This record gives sequence, C-alpha cells and structure tokens, in this order.
Amino acid sequence: MTSVGTPFAFVVFVALVAVMVAVDLAAFRGREPTLRGAALWSAVWVAVAACFGIGVWWVWGADTASAFAAGYLLEKALAVDNLFVFLVIFEALSIPVSHQRRLLFWGVAGALVLRALFVALGAALLHQFHFLMYGFGALLLLTGLKLLVKGGGTPDPTRAVWLQAVRRRLPVTPRLHGDAFFVRERGRWFVTPMLLALLAVEVTDVVFAVDSIPAVFAITSDPFVVFTSNVFAILGLRSLFFLLGGMKDRFVYLGHGLALVLMFVGTKMLLSGVWQVPVEASLVVIVGTIGGAVALSLRTSSAPPPAPAPAREVNPDPSR
Repeated sequence: MTSVGTPFAFVVFVALVAVMVAVDLAAFRGREPTLRGAALWSAVWVAVAACFGIGVWWVWGADTASAFAAGYLLEKALAVDNLFVFLVIFEALSIPVSHQRRLLFWGVAGALVLRALFVALGAALLHQFHFLMYGFGALLLLTGLKLLVKGGGTPDPTRAVWLQAVRRRLPVTPRLHGDAFFVRERGRWFVTPMLLALLAVEVTDVVFAVDSIPAVFAITSDPFVVFTSNVFAILGLRSLFFLLGGMKDRFVYLGHGLALVLMFVGTKMLLSGVWQVPVEASLVVIVGTIGGAVALSLRTSSAPPPAPAPAREVNPDPSR
C-alpha cells in the first residue's frame, strides 16, 4: 500500500508528536484546569492540526489535504463521544478532577501507541487481503445501525464483565490513595480505583479504535494520512475533556450524527469495488452530518422548557 509519507516523514512526525505531548503535559501541570484555559488549549490544538493540513496541501496537493481534513474531523467527532464515556468512568469510580489529569495523560499516551499499531496492522491487512475492506464496511454499517437504534446513549464501561472480573480477582481498595495506581497496606499490595479507571479508559479506546481506524481507511488508504489524522484528533483531548465536561447532556444528537456517519463510511467501503466516492464528497457528508447534529443538539438543549398549561377553573356551584 503506497503512502505519501516516506519513512523519514514518519520519523519526523513521531518526533513532533513527542514534543506536542510534552507541551500538552505541561499545559495543566501544577494547577487546576479552568474553563478558559481548556478552551484556549483546545483552540491551539485545532489550529496546529489546521496548520499541518495546510502543509499537507502545500506538499502533497488538495486531494491528500481533503483526505486528512475528513479523517481528522471524523476522528475528532468520535473522540468527543469517547470523552463522554471517560466522564462516565470517572463519575462511576468517584475520580476527582485533580486526579483525572493523570489518567487522561496516560490514556492519551496509550491511545497514541495503540493507534499506531492499529494503523500499521490495518494497512498491512488491507494490502494483503483487500477483501477485508468489505468486512470492515459491514462492521461499520452494523455499528452505526446499532448506535442509531440505541439512540446514541453513552454506555457505562464500569459495568463491563471484564472489569467486574478484575474486581473479583484482584484486591481493590474501596477508596483512593492520592493518584497512586497501587498501594501497600498491612504488608499486601492493593489495586486502587485509579488503576481500574485507567484500564477502563484504555479498553474503551481499543473498542473505539476498532470502529474509527477502518472508518478513516474508508476515506483514504494512505497510512500516513490515516495515522496523522488520528494523532491530531487525539492530541489535546485532555483540554477538550475539561472544556466539554459539563456539556455531556447538551450534545443529545451527537450519537445519532456519528451513527449516520459510520453507516455512510461503511456503505462507502462496501461499494468500493464498484464505485469510489470522492474524498471531497466524504468531507462534505462528515462536516454536514456532525455539524448538523451538534447544531441541533445545542438548539434543542438551549430551548426554554414549554410553559405549563393553565389550570382549569373549577366551578364551585354544581348548579351553574
């Protein structure tokens, strides 16, 4: 499978990612995140991705830049949905905001490594076994249908069978011990709820990657574009998490929009053998669907509640 990115380009980009992760780590070090700071850093990371997209357009042309933009927007929308799941995890395990930053850092770091492995594996599989494209398409189509039928609700990973099994097999402390993942008490090592939250975050990201990586491969088969769009969508998730933390209930139709997008890209993959949907058309569909879902959500959630019906006057004189 050919790629616009040379091995040198991959190495340079990975080095750039290391610098950006260090900057993201330093962004909230030593202080509580504020809404203003989260909004500022979220805008910074979007601007950095936009600058990279302009660079892609300058070096490799408009088609590659459009593929990067479509992949980035799709992954960013899926990442927002992922963040709402993280919020459910932290609430269910009673993780305070002061400890959420550390979990999000390790979650983002793990996500970057896992996405690199998933992209490499996906590119190799599609190169050797192109028919897997249809299997991925069917998976995305079914996932979108399932999400649409469920109404886009946010699942609770803390109720998962695997996490309940971990609770039964490992000694878990009922309370936090700072931001430690392990604690030694009475000569015995215990797992803290912090480690359970980290495991839930990482497993959730793996589950989301199973959908998101094939979805981007449906837009472009270029591993460099798939990898870079994924990385830029993941970077800055910590600041975006604190920005959207109190807005989970406002994005009521985001899940529906994501379901429609997944169904679109799944159908696109299933039809790839007979009809190639232009990248520009995919970009328009993704932007229109996600943007429409967000706009409708904000409009619905900000609408004033209906006024109560006026009470009917009761006639005290039954003869009248």
